[in-house]
Amino acid sequence: MQSFSAEDPSCSRYSGPIRPALTSFADEVCATVARLFAYVGVLALFGILGIRAWDQLQVELAAEPAAEAGWSAADRSPPAFALSRHGASDNSEKSDSYIVFRHPLGGRRDVMRWPAPDQKTVAELEIYRPGAEYGPAAMARGELAARMLGPGAEVEAAGVIESKFGSIALLRRAGAKEGAGSCLGFFQRIDHPALQLSGWSCQGDSLPARRAAINCMLNRLMLLSTGNEPKLAELFAQAELRRGHCTSAAASTDWITDAGNPHLRGTF
Repeated sequence: MQSFSAEDPSCSRYSGPIRPALTSFADEVCATVARLFAYVGVLALFGILGIRAWDQLQVELAAEPAAEAGWSAADRSPPAFALSRHGASDNSEKSDSYIVFRHPLGGRRDVMRWPAPDQKTVAELEIYRPGAEYGPAAMARGELAARMLGPGAEVEAAGVIESKFGSIALLRRAGAKEGAGSCLGFFQRIDHPALQLSGWSCQGDSLPARRAAINCMLNRLMLLSTGNEPKLAELFAQAELRRGHCTSAAASTDWITDAGNPHLRGTF
């Protein structure tokens, strides 16, 4: 009887081509899986870079001046606010440094700036009546930091003051030390009616003096025109009932509240 062994050519003639084919298929599967992992890794890297670029873009947009972020100067819009004269709330103070910005989505910014003799801005007050473009408070604080200190600047809390508009949050450069010439910012949002007050002052030789100067600035803020906004008129009428007086510390350290009360000058 003829025996069939494992070495019989009739049985092994198929094993030769099959084994290399299986090995080749396994290699192809491994290579495909490796390529998929590489593709997924590249896509993940692109995703991380895209998210980081988007975050950076949001920061840069928040730091852009109003005129470069969809806002435009409204030269024909009359001033809606003013600072009353020192010690007299019924007389307004006007200046060429007052400018109005408008947004296509309905927002309006009234900005007053005070320049030093060298024309460098040392104080600013912005009254923002928002439209549909209203953004989050964090973005607004980032924009204030850029206006006050320059693009990329970071701020930290510096306490609060009580004004006729309620509690106002104060901000200063992150890590700043107490001393003359450092700027102190302020920020407040009012819900009804929607209103945002922000700005800064760089005058004064101490933190209490700069706090008092900002408080005096806000207490002197008065409404000239409501623009068909009765709730805004009501807000300012109620605020006037809580209006305080400028302290001697503010008057002696910040030229904004000087007894001579010089007119604002300069353009921006």
